[in-house]
Amino acid sequence: MSPAGRSPGIHITAAVHCGRAHWGMRCCLSAPLAALSALPDPCQILRSGALLTPALLRTAADALRGPAGRSRHSHRDGLAAVHLELVTLTEDRAVITWYTGVPGTDDGFGHMLPAVTEGEVVYGTHPGRLTRVAAEDGPVAHHYVELTDLEPGQTYYYQARSRGVAATPTPLHLVRGNAVGTNRHGLGSAGGPYSFTTPQPPPGRHLLSIALCNDLHLGETTAGLVTGMPLMRGIRQEQGRAPYPEIMSRAVVEEARRRGADVLLAAGDISAGGAARDLAEARQILDGFGAHGQDYFVVRGNHDRPGHGNCRSCDGGCGDSFRDGFLGGDGPAYFARDLGGLRIVGLDTYEKDGNGADAGGLGAEQLAWFRARLREDRDQPTVVFGHHPLAVRDSVFPVTGGQRLGRRQARSILDAYASAPGVFLHHAGHTHRNKRTVLPQAPHVTMQEVSAVKDYPGGFCLLRIHSGGYAVNHYKASGAAAREWTERSRRVAAGLWPHHALGRSVTDRNSMTARDLSGITRPAPTIPAQRRPEAHAVRPQP
Repeated sequence: MSPAGRSPGIHITAAVHCGRAHWGMRCCLSAPLAALSALPDPCQILRSGALLTPALLRTAADALRGPAGRSRHSHRDGLAAVHLELVTLTEDRAVITWYTGVPGTDDGFGHMLPAVTEGEVVYGTHPGRLTRVAAEDGPVAHHYVELTDLEPGQTYYYQARSRGVAATPTPLHLVRGNAVGTNRHGLGSAGGPYSFTTPQPPPGRHLLSIALCNDLHLGETTAGLVTGMPLMRGIRQEQGRAPYPEIMSRAVVEEARRRGADVLLAAGDISAGGAARDLAEARQILDGFGAHGQDYFVVRGNHDRPGHGNCRSCDGGCGDSFRDGFLGGDGPAYFARDLGGLRIVGLDTYEKDGNGADAGGLGAEQLAWFRARLREDRDQPTVVFGHHPLAVRDSVFPVTGGQRLGRRQARSILDAYASAPGVFLHHAGHTHRNKRTVLPQAPHVTMQEVSAVKDYPGGFCLLRIHSGGYAVNHYKASGAAAREWTERSRRVAAGLWPHHALGRSVTDRNSMTARDLSGITRPAPTIPAQRRPEAHAVRPQP
């Protein structure tokens, strides 16, 4: 590296595009653009076309120019601090992330090369008095700062900066969103200060915490491939690095343990294509959290479907590797478990034949079983999880039938919820985004879509259950390799992915709901005590 590429205190690292061969996936975005067989509403197409066209034109022009036409490695003295996000907001802490790069450089995807330097967040309760400081332990390019000892219900103002350069937010103008706060303070200026107001804690004593995750996609090698759209270049891992689904899955398991999760729920698309070796790898990674069927539970996604020639480990059709890997080759892929008064219901939302791009569906027997289980004890506190959401609202991309459960079955499930006041949360994946929805048919149930483990924003939601309510908080994986891949993969969908995946508001990924859950008793933990630090004694890993 040329010395001219350095500024005092800044270390520039090169990002190398990996040219390794990869096996063909029908679609690695999975939900947002893949279900070409289920046509969206024409108004959705026009709206999304208007949003997508400028980005696609930029991508096409870049492809035509080729590497020689880009501004490559023209390092200038200086530093840019960008992609500021308020990721996590609880009653007493906040996690803030951003990226530092070298202006004028390009890694081949229109993204600045990383600049490794210091990072800090200055904050306080008045925009003119940012007297408190939270600093990182050492220089990095992918910054992750956690503010602690905050007061519930208090408004804080903050500025994130590296070597005096204030970080600017991830723009969410396509969805009229706010990535950095709970109000618009500071959004009209470059670098803030921005502000947020901490929520109140869930009432009552803490009972247990559950990590909600999905879309691990073990075996995937390229993020963001879209069938029929060649200008949507996929993003691959850098050459010589471990496969990104493995990095992210291991990092999320570790982060969930460190954040104090008692139980982990993995809501489908555990593998990229149902291959036995990928599901075995997923099982090995998830076993790092605890015992399957006791400490963690898994349900099937459309990518985990059996046979159909989508398996890398055999020619032609395969058996049901998901059933073999997680169910011992026997029994249904749906279940109910009682955890100290909390009922956990896992649904197999692709219990059908299909190519994976169509709407999800439960078999008639499973649907009848599910409705009967809710009728058995309508008031028992219940969390339901399955891969396909019941409804998809407010998407920047066209909403197709393939993004959700079939309409008739979704209505049937909502009718069951309306008659079961004990159900309080339905966790789904598939859309690869953070989105909180409350439907009028069942206003007592939070419909929580959780973004993918495998790529940006790269994390999970922690459900903290108290006797008087619950909180849902999103955490990014904080390990160095995970942060690096998360930043690289934010360029999926011609750079539009943050508008879709992060969550247009802080409350789409961080919320608190008051609710009487006093009938739940915390189950005895089975994870060894030395692997279970307190949730509020956490520091991001280097």
